[in-house]
Amino acid sequence: MLRRDRQIRMQIQELLDAILVAVSFWLAFELRNNDTIIALLGLPPAPLPFKDYVWLYLVLLPATPFILEAQGFYARPMVPSRRTTAWMILKSCALMMLGLIIALFFARLIAARWAVIWFGVVAFGLLMVKEEVVRMVVQSRWGHSQFRRRLLLIGPREETARMRSELRTKAQEEIELAMEVDLETTSPEKLADILHEHSINGVILSAKHAYFQQVEAVIRTCELEGVEVCLLAEFFRTQISRTSFDDFFGRPMLVFRSTPEASWQGVMKTLLDFVAALFLLILGMPFFLLIALLIRVTSPGPVLFRQQRSGLNGRAFTLYKFRTMVTNAEQLKHELAAMNEMSGPVFKVSKDPRVTRIGRFLRKFSIDELPQLYNVLRGEMSLVGPRPLPVDEVRKFDDLAHRRRLSVKPGLTCLWQISGRNEVSDFRDWVRLDLEYIDNWSFWLDLKILCRTIPVVLTGAGAR
Repeated sequence: MLRRDRQIRMQIQELLDAILVAVSFWLAFELRNNDTIIALLGLPPAPLPFKDYVWLYLVLLPATPFILEAQGFYARPMVPSRRTTAWMILKSCALMMLGLIIALFFARLIAARWAVIWFGVVAFGLLMVKEEVVRMVVQSRWGHSQFRRRLLLIGPREETARMRSELRTKAQEEIELAMEVDLETTSPEKLADILHEHSINGVILSAKHAYFQQVEAVIRTCELEGVEVCLLAEFFRTQISRTSFDDFFGRPMLVFRSTPEASWQGVMKTLLDFVAALFLLILGMPFFLLIALLIRVTSPGPVLFRQQRSGLNGRAFTLYKFRTMVTNAEQLKHELAAMNEMSGPVFKVSKDPRVTRIGRFLRKFSIDELPQLYNVLRGEMSLVGPRPLPVDEVRKFDDLAHRRRLSVKPGLTCLWQISGRNEVSDFRDWVRLDLEYIDNWSFWLDLKILCRTIPVVLTGAGAR
């Protein structure tokens, strides 16, 4: 149903799940310290005082809903498949156990492995029991009266037929379609009679721009009746944009968006960018100084290469890299134009004669990109995102659709980086991978790309 309904339901679920995981953690220690179970399993008597591990709730409680949401747990139908639910909970419990082990390792605390195992088993059991209870409540007569909404579809005949088909497919357990009404032929008086007769508690109204007068009449009637109206704002057909309703300083706005919207996952991405960039810059400072010394000794010129690149929405920023080419590389670029191996506006040459000896090594393992951590720290780039292109190459885009890759912050790594890296020779394939990332973005996807980038970089796979 409406976003606010789903959000409230999801927040209640998150609270319940966090409480159950907290109870599971406590029960795990109770079971591990139980004399009967210790004797039954033949375990050595090694009591674990629960009070020494209470601080782990600071990790478990916020992590529980985040891990479950990453598995798509809160995006399921109201009455989901038991098999799908069990699999999602199983994966989530395994991840929570892994996180618990890592937290204990870094805290240098010793906890019997049976306590961790009990935690996973009990958490899985309690979450499955909760799901069964929710299923019973939703499918009961009381649940039908509380959670099912009697809806009236109003609009042109072809529109209501399409809506009926979609709603019956997507939300059988949540709604009951009481009736369909033709917007063109139904008067406000007749509509009021229908609302009374069928005890309608929600109206879905679909209309083209030619019916605004009738739409206003329907809304006024429902307003007087105290019945909620949802206007399907499909006046304009879009191809890739997702629509949402918001307000702009109190004025209602219909938003068409083809990029990820603001969310807590976006906040987590920004936080990860800042913390990881700061940590890696501090930790890698001795290594960076060594690389700088090697560049200065083996090739005359500055240590860092600076270039104007197109960032978020095409805004130019100065990108930093360890210099891997001779100092007059930009002047020699036009002489190598015939050797360009990348279609489109991008310039790529394998065995580029402008690259220095140390530069080939730095490029093979992407070490030359490390100064861009400073760009990430400044908020100009992200750890994961489409690679930033030089401003002059962006100006040469011959397809306006390619500019959509500029709708998110550029990144150190991306799908292109882990999908053959420099083996991609068609710029359209490069853009396709970037747009696939944008359309399917999630914090979980960023983590997967980061994990897959590590072996690609360490082995120098696909580098030139």
